[in-house]
Amino acid sequence: MNDKWLEFAIRIQSIAQAGLQYGKDKYDKERYEELREIAAEMMSEKTDIPVDKIRDLFCNETGYQTPKVDTRAAVFSDGKILLVHENNGTWALPGGWCDVDQSVASNTEKEVREETGFTVHADRLIAVQDWRKHNVQNYAFGVVKVFILCRYESGEFMKNIETTEIGFFDRESIPEVLAVEKTTKDQILMCFDAYEDPDWRTMFD
Repeated sequence: MNDKWLEFAIRIQSIAQAGLQYGKDKYDKERYEELREIAAEMMSEKTDIPVDKIRDLFCNETGYQTPKVDTRAAVFSDGKILLVHENNGTWALPGGWCDVDQSVASNTEKEVREETGFTVHADRLIAVQDWRKHNVQNYAFGVVKVFILCRYESGEFMKNIETTEIGFFDRESIPEVLAVEKTTKDQILMCFDAYEDPDWRTMFD
């Protein structure tokens, strides 16, 4: 979905959402609603997703639009990194959207527990990345990705609704089929670099 057309639609939707929140004139608000509808139709035309679903996913928030936060855990054992096998057959670092009642650290630990059954402790911040610069995009909003180095404490894999299995991989055995909107090979290798470097400096962009 990396496409200028979609970038334009996202920008139009963001402007319309802010206008609906802060605009005072009823006629201006009608125009912002129309802009929002145009943005939804642009997105639908480009993705073949029905416009009603686009409205639900893309045009249902109020207030000033801000990025969502996605936390990803880097858990190592014997120099190998933990990846989860998702229901669609792809592999990724365990993680997900940061819940409103969680901190970055607690959400990272919670996601690992839910997707693997492991109890881990969030130790160190590896990177904060703008998803648009690093990942294949499949959402119509911004995403800030936070990578956390975690220490395994206890537990074993437990069946769950999100993942079918787990695996530990070294640098040379990283799976080819990755959920690249969530985790790219470069991001996994970055986690290896951070794990192996006690003086790692947090990356951000």
